[in-house]
Amino acid sequence: MNYKKQYECKRSTRVSNRSFNKKYFPDSRRSQISIEYIIILSFVMFGVITVLGMALFYSGVVKDQIKLVQIGNFANKIVSTAASVYYYGEPSKATISVYLPEGVSNITIIENSLYIATQVSSGIDRRAYTSQVPINGTITTASGVKTITITAIGNLTQIISK
Repeated sequence: MNYKKQYECKRSTRVSNRSFNKKYFPDSRRSQISIEYIIILSFVMFGVITVLGMALFYSGVVKDQIKLVQIGNFANKIVSTAASVYYYGEPSKATISVYLPEGVSNITIIENSLYIATQVSSGIDRRAYTSQVPINGTITTASGVKTITITAIGNLTQIISK
């Protein structure tokens, strides 16, 4: 008999897990949903930030490629016009309009080559554009549309930028 009372006593004082959770964690279901929402949102944010970072990187690369193509067109037009003027002979003269993009730090004409140094995202890009004829002169590094006069003088062509 004594044993039975002891068992009943223990049974009556015991608290079920469900009532314990309701008593001490009344909003546990709502909290779980909130935490799951935060986890999903953090994965989405990580993905978006990664995609934006890659887009920013590749847009810089594309801008550099466009700039270098424009500089190549600039130099090739000058070199080809210089060759034409040289072969036409001494009194010939040509005036061309060419576009020079931003970021050009130095333009040098030495013997038969046009050297252009350009600031790109990875540093300074130096390129040489060779001419089949002797060229001489100066070209300013200011960006924009330039008017360049190329004149045949004796055994070379003179390049003057305005």
